[in-house]
Amino acid sequence: MPVETDALSPPVTAAAPPPELVAAAPPPELVAVDPRGRRRRLPRWVRRSLAPILLLALWQALGATGVLPAQTLSPPVAVLRKAVEMTADGTLPSAMAVSLQRVLYGLALGGLIGIGLALASGLSRLGEDLVDPVVQMLRTVPFIGLIPLLIIWVGIGEAPKVVLIALGVGFNLYLNLHAGIRSVDDALVEAGGSLGLNRRQQIRHVILPGALPGLMTGLRYALTVSWLALVFGETINADNGIGFLMNQAREYFRTDAIVVCLLVYALLGLTADLIVRTLERTLLSWRPTFSGT
Repeated sequence: MPVETDALSPPVTAAAPPPELVAAAPPPELVAVDPRGRRRRLPRWVRRSLAPILLLALWQALGATGVLPAQTLSPPVAVLRKAVEMTADGTLPSAMAVSLQRVLYGLALGGLIGIGLALASGLSRLGEDLVDPVVQMLRTVPFIGLIPLLIIWVGIGEAPKVVLIALGVGFNLYLNLHAGIRSVDDALVEAGGSLGLNRRQQIRHVILPGALPGLMTGLRYALTVSWLALVFGETINADNGIGFLMNQAREYFRTDAIVVCLLVYALLGLTADLIVRTLERTLLSWRPTFSGT
């Protein structure tokens, strides 16, 4: 039966949403509509890929129309063609292997020195008095400026390249690990002592886990600096490596080869950062963190 309504009653309208819900609504360009009419967000990897894809498309368009000459910057298609060519003849893989070996040696040497000094300085006031002033003084000297002295001290072979990387790595690891140790809450150390932990057990179970976030941050900075130091180090009488290929391409104005080498540097750096992020998620799984909204 039809439901009778009062003709004098005002029409019923839907209540307007609160202003905070309207402000929190996602922008229309980031929302997709499925065939059934329901709104859903685009996957995050799609949103993160939009800007690089648009940048590559603009770069290619400028190169194809001649607005951006190849002598200034080769278009992406030419860069890709050059990368395939350098990979096929073995030039690029060989250079990557040599550069990666130099970085690993520099990381190992700088890591041993930086972490060792940070432990000696962070765990002991006497160690801090002896070590920290010297390190703080040396870190203000640009390590790139030490290249002439390194050539005089250790020659022009592989040693100055590795030592240059180790200097950049060591200072970053020292500063961040030392700050991480000294930022551990003293109440936790005292609580460990009240539970019967001796000095060695406090360091192992309280201080070092608390300083681990600082070490991970220092490692990320160290990896970034290691690739920067490698670029300068491979200008020292290098006959192989990515930096050598860049210098060779610069002499012949081959911007496509230069861009390929820069992309390789970026790829190696991103891979190293991904490894550190994986270590952070594994070693710091006990620490809740804010991941954005």
